[in-house]
Amino acid sequence: MGKIIALANQKGGVGKTTTAINLAASLATLEKTVLVIDADPQANASSGLGVDVHHLDCSLYECLIGEAQLRDAIYTTDVEGLDIIPSHIDLVGAEIEMLNLDHREQVVSRMLAPIRGEYDYILIDCSPSLGLITVNSLTAADSVIIPVQCEYFALEGIGKLLNTVKIIKSKLNPRLEIEGFLLTMYDSRLRLANQIYDEVKRHFQELVFKTVIQRNVKLSESPSHGLPVILYDADCTGSKNYLALAREIIERDVR
Repeated sequence: MGKIIALANQKGGVGKTTTAINLAASLATLEKTVLVIDADPQANASSGLGVDVHHLDCSLYECLIGEAQLRDAIYTTDVEGLDIIPSHIDLVGAEIEMLNLDHREQVVSRMLAPIRGEYDYILIDCSPSLGLITVNSLTAADSVIIPVQCEYFALEGIGKLLNTVKIIKSKLNPRLEIEGFLLTMYDSRLRLANQIYDEVKRHFQELVFKTVIQRNVKLSESPSHGLPVILYDADCTGSKNYLALAREIIERDVR
């Protein structure tokens, strides 16, 4: 049975999509079968994994509104063992179209049920909002990774997200857990980055991943080539950080 992990934070620019792409590629490199679901209308995870989002036959949008089967929307990537269900700008309208559906918070959950056993990990890259598709993603997930940028406003808004997680856990998905808080864009030379690291650690203790994602130019460059960083530059800091994160997640699951 595959483990479904949502990556969520309603604050944009915290490294959520970068994490979805590169954690997925690292898990696949460690011989796990992985499916990424791009649930963000900006479709950055799709283009970052080499999908031409302007020439799609089928995307998550068609699946959500019942026009296509999920299997029709699965695309392979350049990483062996890593597939993706891409997004499209049309996804913006899906929330309105889903409003009249019965059990509209469970559309993604029902959709994933038939293919869940075919992957070790299914990662859902949520949009930076707490709308219906993000609620659907959290309702379908076993756990959520919350990326936190090592900058001044990092902890702003986390309370709102945690409250949403709490509501979903009590009303829609009792198995939802926090997989961990992931510190991203960390620069050890900056006092502020170290202060935020200490603060997040103090607040959330063992819920913070041991692995920290450091600032890295190659991480920023690789999406423009449609590649995860491990294919772009396997020896860079970003590659090593995400491999370490993948190992940390796998080790937790073995326990």
